[in-house]
Formats: sequence, C-alpha cells, structure tokens
Amino acid sequence: MRKFVHRGQHTKVVFGRGTRSRIPDEVDRMGRERMVVLSTPDQAGPAAEIGDLLGAAAVGHFAEAAMHTPVEVTQKAVAYVRSVRADGVLSVGGGSTIGLGKAIAARTGLPQLAVPTTYAGSEMTPILGETEGSRKTTRRLPAILPRTVVYDVDLTLTLPPSTAAVSGVNALAHAVEALYGQDYDPIVHLMAGEAVDALIRSLPAVTTRPDDVEARAGALYGAWLAGTCLGSVGMALHHKVCHVLGGTFGLPHAETHAAVLPHVLAFNAAAAPDAVGRVARTLPGSEGGTAAALFDFVGELGAPRALRDLGMPEAGIDRAADLIVQNDYGNPRPVDRSSARALLSRAWAGERPAAVRPSPGHLPPRHVPHKGALDA
Repeated sequence: MRKFVHRGQHTKVVFGRGTRSRIPDEVDRMGRERMVVLSTPDQAGPAAEIGDLLGAAAVGHFAEAAMHTPVEVTQKAVAYVRSVRADGVLSVGGGSTIGLGKAIAARTGLPQLAVPTTYAGSEMTPILGETEGSRKTTRRLPAILPRTVVYDVDLTLTLPPSTAAVSGVNALAHAVEALYGQDYDPIVHLMAGEAVDALIRSLPAVTTRPDDVEARAGALYGAWLAGTCLGSVGMALHHKVCHVLGGTFGLPHAETHAAVLPHVLAFNAAAAPDAVGRVARTLPGSEGGTAAALFDFVGELGAPRALRDLGMPEAGIDRAADLIVQNDYGNPRPVDRSSARALLSRAWAGERPAAVRPSPGHLPPRHVPHKGALDA
C-alpha cells in the first residue's frame, strides 16, 4: 500500500463548444462588476470581442501580456487595473496572458476568469513564473488559481497548426512530468495517463486537419487534464530546464518544451520506469526506447527539436548547466553538472535522446503504483 495526499482544486471548469456565451453569467456568479480584459497584442482583437460580451461590466483592456511574464509588464498592468477600479480580470489567450492574470492576482488579490485559446494549461495551476532581468523564478500560490476557466473548443479552431503542435507538446510535457513528480497520487496518475492518451492521439490530426473539431476538442481536453496534473504535483527536471532556458536566453516557451522533453524523459527513464511504461502504452517505443519514439513524434508534428534553432547560443550550454544544478527540483534521478550539460548538448543539436542507465547506487527508492488500483 502506498501512502499519498491528494489536494483537490476548486476552480470551476466549463468545457464545450460555444461556451464563451456563458462568460457573462460566470462573471455574475463571481460577484464581479468591473472586469479588465487581458491579452497579448496579437490576441487583442479576439479578446476585445469576448470582452464585448460583458457589456458595461468590461471597464478596460490591457493588451500587453508578454512571454515569461516580465515583472515590468506586470507593474504596468497593476497600475492600469487600479486606475479603472477593476474588481476582476478576464484573461483571453495562452500562458502569457493567464500568467499575467496570476501576477496581478498575487499583487492585488483580484480574481481571474480565464478563457484559454491554446493548450498551455497555465489556467489550471497555482504556479506563477516571472522574469526579471535574465532570471526566471517560480512560486506556488494557491490563491492565484483562476476562479473559473471557460474552455471553448471553437476558440482553438484558428490556432495555426504549427502553434498547436508546440502548444500541445508543452501540455504533453506537463502530463509526462506529473507521472513521476513529487506529491504524486493515484488521481494524478489517472489524469496524467488520460492526458497523454488524448494529446498523442489528437495532435497529429490537429496539425494535418486543422478544421477537425473532434481532434481540437481532444487536444483541449488533454491540455486541461495535463494542466490540472501540473498544478497538483511538484515540478521536476523538465520544467527546471525550460525555466532556465526561457528566463536566461528568452527562448519561446512552448517550443523549448518540445525540444527538451524527449531528452529529460530519456535521462529519467531508468529511475521512473512506471512513468515511461505509461507513455509507451500510447506511444510504442522505437529503436532507442520510448524517449526516442517521443522525439520522433515531436518531429512528425513539425515541432522544433533543436534548441539552436530557437536562438540558444552554443556558448550558453555551460551557463545553463550551472543554473540547472543550483536548486533541487525533486527529480527522480539526481542531476549533476556533467549530466545536465550532456542533456543540454543533445537538445541544443537536435540529436536523438540518449538513455543512460545510472548505477544502482544513484537510483533513489521508488514505489511502484499498485497496478490493480491504477491501471483499471
């Protein structure tokens, strides 16, 4: 028998097609009367259309959300929402916009209603990652979870296939890491496995048949589950690497996840066999194992597989390796500078991942979930 603690989340989720029509009612249920709409500059038009649904309850639009949630942007946004006496924010977009909503909530206590248009999953986590200078830091604040999340599949139909691919792999990374992350529990295992299944089965169709509503719905469903999992467990090596690379080199968030994920799975494979086995159910291993199959899957989606293609300088590998080992992220396999550098070098070059089995003395004790309870 394995001991565990499960923390249920209290975010209300509305999922379906055309669900944006329910946004005014959800704002009423939140008891809000003065909402500011948040978006990136690119999403300003669609966000304004959704804000129009609120009528007089929409008192402003801040359209300067940016990747990695820069502190200077947050400070400007906080000043704006205070100037219009807002009592809540309506975030329309992906992780950049929803991250800004969280940053505002952390500083003002204002509640957030999120309307995701990508598969980022940030809307389901109490995690806030912020960048100041060239350093990205994260913290977990349960109070910043969006009060309500409205998933409207129709809003994802215009997401370009290339963007959908990297956003979907970003969601897949949340689910994969949840399978071996700290604070693991049986519910998370089930949700993470379901998320892996939904994303791997849906994303190829999303990229080849962009108007396939069922595929879009499957990907959004998987992203919701994956984000919920990420919000329930402690992050491990994959997210540590991506936060370092994003904050230090300004690399695009989702694309970085796509390039890094197969290499981290390969690194952790021997220390987390139950997680690898769960992924392999839906993505059978090729020559080189499940991590290599994942690498091939990412390539088939047309997602980037080399950090150098995202703008990371080769000279930055050593600096990134130093930063990665500064803090322990509760990874199932211990990480030293040499192994971090080797992982980064392969990811930088876009090479197939290398599975290196650590010696038994370096493997931490792992409890294997009871198959009857978790695999039914």
